[in-house]
Amino acid sequence: MAYVDHAFSITDDDLMIETSYVVNNRPPIKEIALAVSLLVFGVVGIVLGIFLASNKIGGDHAHGLFFAILGMVLFIPGFYYTRIAYYAYKGYKGFSFANIPPV
Repeated sequence: MAYVDHAFSITDDDLMIETSYVVNNRPPIKEIALAVSLLVFGVVGIVLGIFLASNKIGGDHAHGLFFAILGMVLFIPGFYYTRIAYYAYKGYKGFSFANIPPV
């Protein structure tokens, strides 16, 4: 006869146990505010950089290029995390506020 260890077996009684738990899926306010501010400052930097580079307003071409690159560096993570927060708020499958790293 084979030895069967019943200490770790799953029975029907184990499957019927109902546990109540609360899913904490609250929006992280500081992280979303940071993402939105990065997005806004990135757009402002890109637009300002384009105007400076095309000599529409004061400055030279190098300053415009600098502001455009700085705007892109701010825009990319701002857009990425704002998009995650928006999709998590709307309840799209695969998106959660847990995907936004803490500040």
